[in-house]
Amino acid sequence: MPANDSHDLSRFGYTQELFRDMGGFSNFAISFSIISILTGAVTLYGYGLQMGGPLEMTLGWPIATLFTLTIGISMAELCSAYPTSGAMYHWASALGGPGAGWFVAWLSIVGLIAAEAGIDYSCAQFMLPFFRVAVSPRNIFIAFALTLVIHGLLNQYGVKLVARLNDISVTVHIVGVLAIVVGVFWFAPLQPVGFLLTPSPAASIKAPFVWLFLLGLLQAQWTYTGFEASAHMCEETSNARRSAPWGIVLSVAVSGIAGYALLLALTFAIQSVPGVLAAKDAQGNTIPAAIAILQTALGARIGNGLAALASMAMWFCGLSCVTSASRAVYALARDGGMPKPKFFARVNPKHGTPGPAIWAVVVATIVAMAWSGAIPVVTSLSTVALYLAYIIPVILGLRARKHVPSWTESAVWSAGKWGRTLNWCAITYAIFICFVLIMPPNELAGKTLAGVVAILTLIYWLNVRRKFRGPEWARQAAVVPAGQPPAGAPK
Repeated sequence: MPANDSHDLSRFGYTQELFRDMGGFSNFAISFSIISILTGAVTLYGYGLQMGGPLEMTLGWPIATLFTLTIGISMAELCSAYPTSGAMYHWASALGGPGAGWFVAWLSIVGLIAAEAGIDYSCAQFMLPFFRVAVSPRNIFIAFALTLVIHGLLNQYGVKLVARLNDISVTVHIVGVLAIVVGVFWFAPLQPVGFLLTPSPAASIKAPFVWLFLLGLLQAQWTYTGFEASAHMCEETSNARRSAPWGIVLSVAVSGIAGYALLLALTFAIQSVPGVLAAKDAQGNTIPAAIAILQTALGARIGNGLAALASMAMWFCGLSCVTSASRAVYALARDGGMPKPKFFARVNPKHGTPGPAIWAVVVATIVAMAWSGAIPVVTSLSTVALYLAYIIPVILGLRARKHVPSWTESAVWSAGKWGRTLNWCAITYAIFICFVLIMPPNELAGKTLAGVVAILTLIYWLNVRRKFRGPEWARQAAVVPAGQPPAGAPK
């Protein structure tokens, strides 16, 4: 199969530079690790609880899961048709031209860097108490930067090691969820079922409950980012046309089931919503709401043990996110879409990893966290930027479905007759959720994204549009009717 994959890649005009050592499970594992239900559910549980209360956990998660699956399936079809490390960048280039591809690539890179900032900063917050270090902003930032450097080194010196660690990450996540669910339902005093349908008594802003509920969806939607990593790893995955699409879809589906069990367990164990939101440790530092619930319900020792599992999950999540983001940088640089493209497209011949791209992500992530200074800001920014990068190729793909022959003929993984309907559902929901998540209190994310888009537009208009031509195989596609499979792509 690797020989067939390499031949497949060569028909897009690329040589096999990255090591193709990943199997289907490892491809799924990297997306599952970045989604990281123990990261998203734990980090932003308090935010969701504050906005929408227990009802947010009961209804918000399944709503987000259902609509995210429509986005994941839509992306999986495109991934099967264009199985390259460029992912959304290549899909948009083939279906909308080099300009669309360039903007999508940068939205993806910005989103992944912002996501990485939120993940590793949260990981640093959780880790410091275990090392008996004061949880101060300075110490958190130092631990955050050190964690990023370690993630960079691991990504630099071995895709095989990263793949194995991602496989372990799946075990950590499943064991962690099972431990919390079983522990809560077996040992903790539980609220009645009706408690799951109550709104928040401690919302941080005054607004109608429907609006608070929609704002609280940030908890689920930020968790459901990063599943495109399976597509970014196509050039390192065997049988990529089938394995990578399944990696996208199954990572969302499995996370949806396990995450819902986790959220229900945590919510049943709440003794007081205001008390959980206001919990502090002996030094006066705020305790994350999910950890406060576990410590109250199961005791400090067990609660801290489960917090340690969550920290491990966050660490694995950050490791995988660096992998995914670096492949997005590498793919754009390979086609000349980055400053110093030859430098950022370098691949270490011994380790088969794009070193300069990896360290560009590490440095940019540190800068992003220093700029924002708050987890809700970087999480909102990453969610909106990534979902725009997800949905633009889906829009272009939907437009191109009417052409005969269509790009869908190259996709061996397909939604069949439901493809068009699922595309419309995905597009409508993604646009709606992007609008919601830049509203107050997350308006800084919207302003930052607007600034990023304005800068990208200026750079593109003044320089890039005259020089950047996109992938060679996508340029060949431009000479035939829109939507027809590119000349360089497999028929």
